[in-house]
Amino acid sequence: MKRPDMRKIQIVTDSACDIPKELEERHHIQILPFSILAGEESFVERQDFTNEEFYRLLETSPKIPSTAQYTAMQFLELYEESFGAGYTDLIYTSINAKGSSTNSNAHMARDQFFEAHPEAKGEFEIYIVDSQTYSMGYGYPVIEAAKKAEKGAQPGEIVAYLEDWFNCCRVIFAPYTLEYVKKSGRVSCAAAFVGELMGLKPLISFEEGEAVIFGKVRGEKAVVPALVKKTRQEIIPHTPYVILYGSAPEYGEQLAAELEKELGYPCEMKAPIGAAISINAGPKVAAVVFRGRPRH
Repeated sequence: MKRPDMRKIQIVTDSACDIPKELEERHHIQILPFSILAGEESFVERQDFTNEEFYRLLETSPKIPSTAQYTAMQFLELYEESFGAGYTDLIYTSINAKGSSTNSNAHMARDQFFEAHPEAKGEFEIYIVDSQTYSMGYGYPVIEAAKKAEKGAQPGEIVAYLEDWFNCCRVIFAPYTLEYVKKSGRVSCAAAFVGELMGLKPLISFEEGEAVIFGKVRGEKAVVPALVKKTRQEIIPHTPYVILYGSAPEYGEQLAAELEKELGYPCEMKAPIGAAISINAGPKVAAVVFRGRPRH
């Protein structure tokens, strides 16, 4: 068995994390791409289109595209490649397990891997962390986890950091159109219909893997102030926060400017949402990711 100080750690996540490509490459993060089904065509996220191209496809497609889960067979191939490449530890942070079978497929493949490779026991560890959230709600801490690995942190320390983050993570967002959240089930059809007639926009957060509507505002101009107010109430002071936006970057810029004015310091980064997220939230959103008080 290798000594603890000789670990070679692979940081892995999936493409709903929305980590910008520059940071993916800089920190050697392996991102597993989801397949996107649009009509009769199949695409691979992060490979076959840019975010902007997908927003246009989403807005013009007669039927909302869908995502395909990452399969147990694909995970098994990943584990075998990682073990063969000499990694001692693989830390995979998954999309919300309540919204995708991808996390359970990772667990299934781990069992299959060690059944097929008993020689790997004690030499190769596979950690699977359920983010309980979406987009940079787990993309941001995965970047930080990769930085920790680069500095020589041990696997247990990195996993503990991730689990602590997800116990404190808040993702709040507002879709500027109800068409997509209605079809994804985040808002009931009746509520969406009434909301559209009255010009209401739902304010949504993720609480332990579940989407929760914590408020509604009337009109687009009220969205950013409501998100700023919620963030100010719940963020741990002076901790980093991340701004997310879609096909209308001006919403993200406005949210970033108002939060900097309110909190007294700028966001850690601004990032566009990818295909897997925009399918469910819509291409026009404003969102903020931050650290709140522990849930447990």
